[in-house]
Amino acid sequence: MKTTIDIPEPLYKQAKIRAVETGQTLKHLVLISLSRELEFPTATAEVGKSFRERRKLLPGFVRAMKAGAFRPSKGLRDITEQISEDRDAR
Repeated sequence: MKTTIDIPEPLYKQAKIRAVETGQTLKHLVLISLSRELEFPTATAEVGKSFRERRKLLPGFVRAMKAGAFRPSKGLRDITEQISEDRDAR
């Protein structure tokens, strides 16, 4: 089956360079990449989630959080929320 897709110029250039470096055609590179994505969809399943939802916390950090170590002072927000929102904004 044939189809037409629009690929942003920088992404196209990266893909073309990778294909040349590995001795493949661009078509083969795209087919392999698409196959991998469909085979292992969990790798990108979290793309829409915020940093706060995706983060993996160390057990010691979780204990400290539950103990209230990161609760904000009066009038301030939770610092972990502020950091997560900052990362999402980037």
